[in-house]
Amino acid sequence: MSSSVSFRITRTAEDLAQTITTLSQRLVKLEQRQEALELQVRQQLQSAQQVPDEEQATLDGIEQLLQETRQLLELTDTQADDGAFSQELAA
Repeated sequence: MSSSVSFRITRTAEDLAQTITTLSQRLVKLEQRQEALELQVRQQLQSAQQVPDEEQATLDGIEQLLQETRQLLELTDTQADDGAFSQELAA
């Protein structure tokens, strides 16, 4: 009877060892896959953040035009307010 119990213990230990080995191999594969995915995401983020020089120059030009337009609008609003005030005084 003790040999039967010993056999079962040995067999169970071998099964556990195989299971642990299999799980360890899967874990290594998953870690490698995760690293590959993280690298891919980093590369995609870098490429998405890089703006070609031509596009950057165009964007800079648009930004300059927007600033000039805002300045003109502020100047026009100020002049319009002054004009309205002058007309009120004259009346």
